[in-house]
Amino acid sequence: MDIRSYHSSDSEAVIRLWGLCGLAVPQNNPEKDIERKLKVNPEWFLVGEEGGRIVSTCMVGYEGHRGWINYLAVHPELQGSGLGAVMMRRAEDLMRQVGCSKINLQIRSTHEAVIQFYKGVGYTQDPVVSMGKRLVSDVPDQDAD
Repeated sequence: MDIRSYHSSDSEAVIRLWGLCGLAVPQNNPEKDIERKLKVNPEWFLVGEEGGRIVSTCMVGYEGHRGWINYLAVHPELQGSGLGAVMMRRAEDLMRQVGCSKINLQIRSTHEAVIQFYKGVGYTQDPVVSMGKRLVSDVPDQDAD
């Protein structure tokens, strides 16, 4: 797999991959998430290709205190092949290079296979409560005209 930074021409294939992987959910607008990432370290939006086909993605972030992983995806036909671990190593290498000491990530509690993947590449569950507050709704009101 060749890993490179995201290009704007990748949008459709990336969003399709996220849908196949169950990462595109109603409360997240993938187009807006991509737009936001491209404003902050766009070179850290990684895309994995095989044979000219996008088969993996990973959004890597670092705000000076902790690193973050978002939208790690591997095409369902290739899950279990080690591509996710390869993407995580690349993300970890990027963060090490800037002095990041710890990576955080959030996993929906219903995604047991994803939890097992991260355990398999060395991540552990921290004794914390993850909290959030939505500042902007990316999803139009379903009842609006």
